[in-house]
Amino acid sequence: MLLDTKIHLLICLIFFPLGQEDYDRLRPLSYPQTDVFLVCFSVVSPSSFENVKEKWVPEITHHCPKTPFLLVGTQIDLRDDPSTIEKLAKNKQKPITPETAEKLARDLKAVKYVECSALTQRGLKNVFDEAILAALEPPETQPKRKCCIF
Repeated sequence: MLLDTKIHLLICLIFFPLGQEDYDRLRPLSYPQTDVFLVCFSVVSPSSFENVKEKWVPEITHHCPKTPFLLVGTQIDLRDDPSTIEKLAKNKQKPITPETAEKLARDLKAVKYVECSALTQRGLKNVFDEAILAALEPPETQPKRKCCIF
């Protein structure tokens, strides 16, 4: 990862919030002062992909509207796995494609869509590089234009 010549002290604390409904009221207490969120879903779990737009992004944007987030597809090693594809097909489902996830990332205003596999470590470094960049260089927001009527 390339950064400019400025020296940055980076302390990385990774927190995995519990997704169960029992923790819905407690989870947001861990959000203040977060520099970047990694909103993860499994590319072989359509329900986890749905939870991104139905639960996770609404929650973090409600509590931290100015904090950038990345959309992260996980388990990409299983996207082409024949037994995984067969299991999904039995439920009339398919793995989430990169194009579908990229569209959701744009629609939800994520900084970027990235993918990784913890098993093979493919894309894993890139996820954290992009998270660091998003935290150090948050996207600039356009100032609201004022309406002048003469």
